[in-house]
Amino acid sequence: MNADDDAKRLEWVSFQFEFKKALKVKESFFAERFFALFDSDGSGTITLQELLGALNLLIHGNTMDKLKFLFQVYDVDGKGMATRGSQWSLGKCRNGSIDPDELRVVLQSCLKESAISLPEEKLDDLTLALFESADKDHSGSITFEELQEELDKFPEVMENLTISAANWLKPPSSKKRPQIPRHLTSAYWHNNCGKLAVLAVYIGLNILLFTLAALKYQSSGTRIMIARGGGQCLNFNCSFIVVLMLRRCLTWLRATWLARVLPLDQNVEFHQLIGYVVVGFSFLHTTAHVVNFAQLAQSENSTFQFWEYLLTTRPGIGWVYGTASLTGIVLQLLILIMLVCSCSFVRRSGHFEVFYWTHLLYISIWALLIVHGPNFWKWLLVPGLLFFLEKVVGLVLSRMAALSIVEVNLLSSKVTHLVISRPPFFRYKPGDYIYLNIPAIAKYEWHPFTISSAPEQEDTIWLHIRSQGQWTNRLYEYFKAADPICLGAKRLTQSLKLRRSQRKSQVGPSPCYLDGPYGTPTRRIFASEHAVLIGAGIGITPFASILQSIMYRHQKRKQHCPNCHYSCLLTKLEMDQAEEEHGGHFLELHMYMTSALSKNDMKAIGLQMALDLLAKKENKDSITGLKTRTQPGRPDWSKVFQKVAAEKKGKVQVFFCGSPALAKVLKSHCEQLNFKFFKENF
Repeated sequence: MNADDDAKRLEWVSFQFEFKKALKVKESFFAERFFALFDSDGSGTITLQELLGALNLLIHGNTMDKLKFLFQVYDVDGKGMATRGSQWSLGKCRNGSIDPDELRVVLQSCLKESAISLPEEKLDDLTLALFESADKDHSGSITFEELQEELDKFPEVMENLTISAANWLKPPSSKKRPQIPRHLTSAYWHNNCGKLAVLAVYIGLNILLFTLAALKYQSSGTRIMIARGGGQCLNFNCSFIVVLMLRRCLTWLRATWLARVLPLDQNVEFHQLIGYVVVGFSFLHTTAHVVNFAQLAQSENSTFQFWEYLLTTRPGIGWVYGTASLTGIVLQLLILIMLVCSCSFVRRSGHFEVFYWTHLLYISIWALLIVHGPNFWKWLLVPGLLFFLEKVVGLVLSRMAALSIVEVNLLSSKVTHLVISRPPFFRYKPGDYIYLNIPAIAKYEWHPFTISSAPEQEDTIWLHIRSQGQWTNRLYEYFKAADPICLGAKRLTQSLKLRRSQRKSQVGPSPCYLDGPYGTPTRRIFASEHAVLIGAGIGITPFASILQSIMYRHQKRKQHCPNCHYSCLLTKLEMDQAEEEHGGHFLELHMYMTSALSKNDMKAIGLQMALDLLAKKENKDSITGLKTRTQPGRPDWSKVFQKVAAEKKGKVQVFFCGSPALAKVLKSHCEQLNFKFFKENF
């Protein structure tokens, strides 16, 4: 192959890549099929005229034009499309029919395009369901007329073809900012009145403390007034920030009437806010003193140079051996380290341990603050004592006895399912979380995870942990290495040998320690008139606990024992729902697979038809096994919440656990409809 051939080949690959990108195609199958159909003259390239002509027919053409195009895509061994004026011709196709194997190739590509993984047997079932429904004359192949007749059962297909083609012509959307900032809308103020009231009190208290401290030193000049005012606010904030992390106290307060008055669910949000306030006041306090030292060093009566004021104890500034300047510099550095290592780009980039260990610097900061300022210990006395007692109680309870990890299941998407023996007197509510320590992974590290089992499950506690950082990755790899069954070869033989070797050696289960449980906003769910639970990704774990608890409570209310052979939680709930009278359902399930292509995508039409047909035939969804059909693509949240509002089943409270980006979207919709919004932090 010469240089010219290499250049042509590179140009062709580059064009194919851009073609796939423009048409939002992941798999080569659809890229090749669309390329062949758009290349009407068979030249191996697509001119702008050919591309616009094909898309124009898909958008503005008649029904027959669109059907012919879809048939050509599915007719894998056909030669492609030829144009006659404005019509597409089937005359140049080799056989003009679709056999089962061709249809299977198409559906397999649809699954890959949607990032759906199904067993080969299920793919065969999907293929046969669609093929047998379309092959009216049982000839063993689907003709164009038979496909047309089958598509008549799905009237939205033609509309979806038009939408899909139109999307290809859309330029990248530019988000328009709302005319009124969200924080200035009446809906935001109505839904956040408690939080805003506490915030107003907090701001007012800081202003008051700053003003009173500054006025006491009015005769000393502006620089000293600013330094003293900032120092007094630091005394308050560096103590109050501890109160927001008293997890046991906050869990207890959630069960009292104060939970209706105080925004206890925003404790982490307020903790982060006060952290930034501490950084701001520390910078203000330090800057004022540095400027003051510079002025003192330049005065005629000064016996010390600027660097001596700043870096030595000779001037005698401070109540403990004149160390105020030195401790102040160290404090500033430690606070900045904590700030940087607490940022989301550190915590959410797989380096949670960096955040975890640097956050322990609070012990050094408190010690230095006591030495630095003569009054700080008075502010810290009560919250510090409560914090110390919480730590001691947590340490004693968690270390009383090692618990056993009795079962480990390594799930897809690198999720580790731990089944832990439940200690006596361990009481928790649905959605609560614990801190977990596994010495085999890291001896001194404790990490928070939501309990995914229901409180009614008496013997064990379930945790579902997704591998997203160093510790969680080590956890997954540790149990994967300890499980030779994961190697794949001779799986049953290895499983039998493993069980026999465990019986002979009597190897005990892995030990671990728990600290908790601690309460979350989901404790409000069972007191809600109309609760909407939204879980995304691993964020479904708190709702797994809640749904199981709902199932147990509902079955207890019906006063009969469930059949023990049911294996799926949601299946049980659906079967219980089926026994209810029409309109009396206590629970609605809506399942979405966000990675799957939506129904208005041309590449997903055949797959969605097959899934619908097989679901009707088997009376269950092929992906989840539930009666509830899994919806492809992302939900239209505006329609979802409008539907909830139209039902008028009481005051709506929305509980969410998932990505922060989605939380902002949901919160905005909730504010518009006056729904109360709660977000899980774990």
